[in-house]
Amino acid sequence: MPQTKFILACSQCDRHNYITTKNRQNVEKKLELNKYCRWCKSHTMHAETRLRK
Repeated sequence: MPQTKFILACSQCDRHNYITTKNRQNVEKKLELNKYCRWCKSHTMHAETRLRK
């Protein structure tokens, strides 16, 4: 099962805002997306923090 869950955290306030999946066979690097943070009230860079089983 190549799909794994992971958490995206805001780069400014370090809060865990999003949970998503990726295919680890196709994407080897850590994912970074520009997402909305409701605590910062702006679009900030969100990076992959930890993988879930």
